[in-house]
Amino acid sequence: MNKSTDQIRQAFLEFFHSKGHQVVESSSLVPDNDTTLLFTNAGMNQFKDVFLGLDQRSYHSAATSQRCVRAGGKHNDLEKVGYTSRHHTFFEMLGNFSFGDYFKHNAISFAWELLTSEQWFNVPKDKLLVTVYANNDDETYNIWAREIGVPIERIIRIGDNKGSPYASDNFWQMGDTGPCGPCSEIFYDHGEHLSGGLPGTPEENGDRYIEIWNLVFMQFNRQADGTLLPLPKPSVDTGMGLERIAAVLQHVNSNYDIDLFKRLIAAAAQATDARNPHSKSLRVIADHIRACAFLISDGVIPSNEGRGYVLRRIIRRAIRHGKMLGASDTFFYKLTEPLIEVMGSAASPLQRQRIMIEQVLHAEEAQFARTLEHGLKLLEAHLNKLTSKTLDGETAFHLYDTYGFPLDLTIDICEERNRGVDTAGFEHAMAAQRNRARQSSSFGADHHSILHIEEKTYFYGYEKLMHQAVVTALFLNDQPREVIVQGDKAVVVLDATPFYGTAGGQVGDRGQLKSIDGLFEVLDTQKYSKALGHFGQLSYGELRLGAKVTAQVDRERREQICLNHSATHLLHTALIRVLGEHVRQKGSLVNDQYLRFDFSHNMAMTSAQIRRVEEIVNQQIRYNLSIQTDLMALEDARNIGAIALFGEKYEEKVRMVRIGAFSTELCGGTHARRTGDLGLFSITSESGRAAGIRRVEAITGEKALRVVQRQRDLMHLISQLVKGDSHTLPDKVLALQVRCRQLDKDLQKLKNLQVAQQSTLIGHNARDINGVKVLVRQVKNVESKMLRRIVNDLKNQLGSAVIILVTVAEGKVSLIASVASDLTDRIKADDIVTYVTKKIGGKGGGRSDLAQGGGSDTAALPVAMACLNEMLIEKL
Repeated sequence: MNKSTDQIRQAFLEFFHSKGHQVVESSSLVPDNDTTLLFTNAGMNQFKDVFLGLDQRSYHSAATSQRCVRAGGKHNDLEKVGYTSRHHTFFEMLGNFSFGDYFKHNAISFAWELLTSEQWFNVPKDKLLVTVYANNDDETYNIWAREIGVPIERIIRIGDNKGSPYASDNFWQMGDTGPCGPCSEIFYDHGEHLSGGLPGTPEENGDRYIEIWNLVFMQFNRQADGTLLPLPKPSVDTGMGLERIAAVLQHVNSNYDIDLFKRLIAAAAQATDARNPHSKSLRVIADHIRACAFLISDGVIPSNEGRGYVLRRIIRRAIRHGKMLGASDTFFYKLTEPLIEVMGSAASPLQRQRIMIEQVLHAEEAQFARTLEHGLKLLEAHLNKLTSKTLDGETAFHLYDTYGFPLDLTIDICEERNRGVDTAGFEHAMAAQRNRARQSSSFGADHHSILHIEEKTYFYGYEKLMHQAVVTALFLNDQPREVIVQGDKAVVVLDATPFYGTAGGQVGDRGQLKSIDGLFEVLDTQKYSKALGHFGQLSYGELRLGAKVTAQVDRERREQICLNHSATHLLHTALIRVLGEHVRQKGSLVNDQYLRFDFSHNMAMTSAQIRRVEEIVNQQIRYNLSIQTDLMALEDARNIGAIALFGEKYEEKVRMVRIGAFSTELCGGTHARRTGDLGLFSITSESGRAAGIRRVEAITGEKALRVVQRQRDLMHLISQLVKGDSHTLPDKVLALQVRCRQLDKDLQKLKNLQVAQQSTLIGHNARDINGVKVLVRQVKNVESKMLRRIVNDLKNQLGSAVIILVTVAEGKVSLIASVASDLTDRIKADDIVTYVTKKIGGKGGGRSDLAQGGGSDTAALPVAMACLNEMLIEKL
């Protein structure tokens, strides 16, 4: 019986758990503290700092089923997805990792046992072949040949086949510098009936021999000059695509024929009313719903830049293919539920965020429908102006890239108008965009530029705010130093500290480090792997390695931070109770001034909801609940019901913060002792951060009290001004509004009367120039916005005429020109305005019958008016 995709995932993790590996949850698709990646694109991403020596874990080997996206930046094959057997925007990477624990022998043995053992995957051995690095990796070759027993004709050695040393299909490197080493790939032979040659041959890209597992042996540290230095602890990083191994174990040739995709394709066909179940468009939609749903669940929202732009492109590509299938209504969001069902054990983040995912997808699809309509209008406008037989590629690409207007639809519409499309120009513009995307991503980061602190700092800040410590490292301009002197801005590392380092949204502590010889003012505290770095400046004296210091945290600032952090936990639970279970934290900032909390919710909160959240939080404050912290196993904390933030890295032992029976969360931050310490909680703003993400800002304690006091004082002042009190204030303000509206109406009547009077007075000043009535007049005490009304009155009086009015107010000239329609062939209003405004240091424009403008050079106005008279005589 074939294993389901979910069963294959579980079997992989169970196998490596039985081999002593720690099973680690998939990390977020948004890389944690890694600016070199657009999305998580490999299983090793979450362990990158461990491989670089910047982080340590409580375990030395791990196994994961990591969710990955490759649809932007360096890894972008979006347009191929759905049209090949194995390209995906989203995929799961099964991986096992060794952090200096085991190396080549065990990695190869584990892989072979899992694949070929009857107890596990039971893949026929004669269907497998392997590749090894040809240059200096006899060790791997001999393990395969002599220990595992793979026939030598099924072991392929591949050297530097990409044009430079160590540039090979069988040599892996993290970047231009850093960990690297040879790798060994395992291929599966799908059979002679499929085209394709052996790995390393020109025909290797066929469908017969498919790589299913890559075993990377991190053996060296590559320097900037290309030198390879042996790593002190060689490690292992492997990756096996879940979809590819599922195809093997379910005896199909294409990933899109595995059980997971069959069910998604069927759901897509039903949602779009597709008639052809084998349509490649259904493949596209089935693939894209996975990427979109998981990206949204990890906090990515459609936008016009960065990750949000990539997500928007994926959504719109799926929608376009749905329209091609005949979908007449929104459909894409309907696939969220079938996706949750088919993902099995990996669906928990989708289940928690299902409502929000559906709302975001539905809103984006509705918006795209409007965008597509706009793109169609723009295309029609371009075609109406087209003088040649071919629409240029830049325009076609602009419609595609900016408005999501598909090229094939552009071609169809152009063909209906007997026009062609410059597809070569389109592809050139597409290639240029891809190149820009590659250049903008910093995958070539020099890992040696990272401040590497070997020392470990013990944190005592939960219990106390002052501690005696020893300086274990000093850094000036990112370089280690033995001593720093007065005025130096540096990083100080201690063996122990009460200072909290920035983490989990909470800012780092400030304070002082005092020694016999100097005083160091700490302006911020940051984490470096297991060390805490104190950023600041030496106020006087000197500070040396090994010096004893008294580390003193700014108590008042820390206490206010604690109040705001505890309030954040209360706020999170209150939002869930008021808005729904879909609410999840999407970011936070906790400092001594206020707290900021981003959360998943697809519409603005109402005033009643904001008030209700405040009431719930303040109720818990009045209850004066105890705030307790416990250190326990991660699994135990989850069983209790503690909220864990998806994407956060948690150790085996976690810190659980419990506020009475109201809130239970995993959190490493500092907190108040009781909720009563918060005093008062007040929301100061609620706003949208992005589609599907809302932001609340709030204050606590004395700051909240001062806001209430200011509001009371303001109300008292307003009451005095309107001669009322707190009870009559609304009625007094309403009465003032009514009176103001009446005064506005009376003022408008006076202005209308002024216009009529001005029109009557100046209308008699029109003169005749070659049989044309011309009125040029500078009017006084008239607002510039009234000029058009006076002109309209004059047009009714004079009929066919040229009317030019000028006024000066607050050092600026305003001008309006009107030309009767039967005179515009002789002189145009916009030409008149342009002529005058150039002479008075300004600009203007409009139509041939009516134009307006202005300028700032009032001194030049008399000369400009005189020249205008000459122009009128010449033109008329």
